[in-house]
Order: sequence, then structure tokens, then C-alpha cells
Amino acid sequence: MAKYQIYLVRHGRTWFNKYNKMQGWSDTPLAPEGVEVAKKAAKALKDVNFAAAFSSDARRAIDTCKLIVDENINHDKITPQKLMEFREEFYGYYEGMNSPEAWYMVGQPHGAATFAEIIAKYGMDATKDFMKEADPFHDAENAEEYWTRVNKGFEKLDKVAKDGDKILLVSHGTTIRSITDRYNDGNFDVTVSPRNSSLTMMTRDNGQNTVTSYNQMLD
Repeated sequence: MAKYQIYLVRHGRTWFNKYNKMQGWSDTPLAPEGVEVAKKAAKALKDVNFAAAFSSDARRAIDTCKLIVDENINHDKITPQKLMEFREEFYGYYEGMNSPEAWYMVGQPHGAATFAEIIAKYGMDATKDFMKEADPFHDAENAEEYWTRVNKGFEKLDKVAKDGDKILLVSHGTTIRSITDRYNDGNFDVTVSPRNSSLTMMTRDNGQNTVTSYNQMLD
């Protein structure tokens, strides 16, 4: 296996982001301001020698990835590819709900009123387990289901990446938080969400992930 860098970018701001609604596997387009911020990220990353570009299979991530690749020095050499494994967490019954209301319903049985409070008290994986537990249909992903999916995505990257490569990966807020929480040794505050079109840097070395920066705005 190889050692390579992953440029992990959150998609541009969408309509559901604007309205503060739960947006996991549900998908709304980039809002106009989301397109503009994604274009700023594209300009900031235009000289990075990307060997490959990936996004989740959600339209908001696909569109953000395309904006970045179109500006890149290697735009004529790389074709963005979709990996469903890097989708956002599935919120099940809570998809599309007002976010503070949803997290209150999920956290309240455990003495936590907000997403950040659940993270601070119990950790990121608990937010997933508590959500599946609270979901009347139990369709939301728990931590085990979520990480089984995401880890398959990293294995797919390993089949493409070569030693020293720089890989673009456009994904989602809670997914970037979750990856950062798991692979950063407590160096970053994941109670704070990564902003739309922000950059989080990772190194993947023979299957081992290390997050080296989090939530860096590109302009």
C-alpha cells in the first residue's frame, strides 16, 4: 500500500444548510452563495497536482467536486468519480427535520440537548447510536453500520492511489467531523462543524489515517 494525501473538502452550502435542516442522504442543490464559496475553494486549490478526484454520490458533492476539478491544473487529466461510501450519515426518520429539534429528540433521553452536547458528553459515535435508537423505524445508521461503509470507501481509494499522490475527496459535514474525531488524537474541536467548502487534510499511510488540519477556509 501507499502513503498519500487526501484533500477532504466539504460541499458548498445548500438550501437545507441555509434552513438548518437535517441533510444526510436527502439532497438539495447548492444555493447561489454555495456555488460562489465552492468557486473560491476551486481557485485556492487550482495549482494542487491532484492525481484523482472523488466525491460522494450526492448531487451537492458532485457539483462541488466538478467546480474544483474544472479549475485545476490537471482538469484535462482527471475525471471526477462518485463513491457512495463517502455519503453523509443517514439520519433515517430525521431526514429533512429542523436540526436543533432533531438533535434535541435524539439527545434528550441521554441528558443532552444539542448535537455539540452529545459529542462533548459521549463522543461522535454515540450521536449515531443514539439517533438509530431514537428513530421510530430504526433506519438511521448506527456507528457500526456507518464505519463499515466509510472504511470500504478508504479501501477503494487505496486501489487507486499511488505513493505521494494528492487525492481530492468532496464529502459532508458530519462525515468530515467523524473522520476527524476518529483520526486526530484530540487535536481538533469536532463540536464545531466544518464550514461549507472548507478543507480538512489527511494522510493515509499503508491503511492508517491521520488528520493533520481541520476546517480550513479557502479563499
